[in-house]
Amino acid sequence: MLKHLRKLVWQANLDLPKHGLVTFTWGNVSGIDRERGLVVIKPSGVAYEDLTPEDLVLVDLETGRTVEGALNPSSDTKTHLELYRAFPEVGGIVHTHSAYAVAWAQAGQDIPCYGTTHADYFYGPIPCARHLRQAELEEDYEKNTGRIIVETFRGRNLDPAAVPGVICHSHGPFTWGKDPAQAVYHAVVLEEVARMALLTRQVDPDAAPAPQYLQDKHYSRKHGPNAYYGQKTDAAR
Repeated sequence: MLKHLRKLVWQANLDLPKHGLVTFTWGNVSGIDRERGLVVIKPSGVAYEDLTPEDLVLVDLETGRTVEGALNPSSDTKTHLELYRAFPEVGGIVHTHSAYAVAWAQAGQDIPCYGTTHADYFYGPIPCARHLRQAELEEDYEKNTGRIIVETFRGRNLDPAAVPGVICHSHGPFTWGKDPAQAVYHAVVLEEVARMALLTRQVDPDAAPAPQYLQDKHYSRKHGPNAYYGQKTDAAR
């Protein structure tokens, strides 16, 4: 089932080690077919060099049950499902333990927007979701991880399309996009701006975020009705 989506998710998973975002099997990518209500996700603990499109697991969005696949789905599957249910515009999700993003997550701090590179892709700071309470962890760790991400976005009135990623306290980053490839792209950007922010703090521990008008300008150059960065297709003219 879903041969094309399987291939997209497989390629996106292979892109994680290609971009230096994962060590061993510390990461996963999923994609969703909204019409069928099915999620394609990496199997748990399978090395990227051994992964084939046929190894990917199909999971029902609503029930979480495996629909197709001989292997166990990623241990983070329930987190992915919570995000797909809450954010209907999302078509692909990535989770990694990339080092610079994890550094901010382990510090429990948002990643500030210090400059235009960050502002081009994330509108404002990248939020750090709170710790799970012990009862939440014991009840259902992965599902409640998804729920606190959603709680963070709703509590701060954040648009998941404008802020396509989050870091979870003492854990690591999740990113998303319109499809698995874009979710990986955002994972790469998040890791790079996390590195830049850390270097900025090292140069000046009291560095201030970029002025809001500069952040607004750079985000709007690439996003929204008046965006003008890049080339327009004939169909868009």
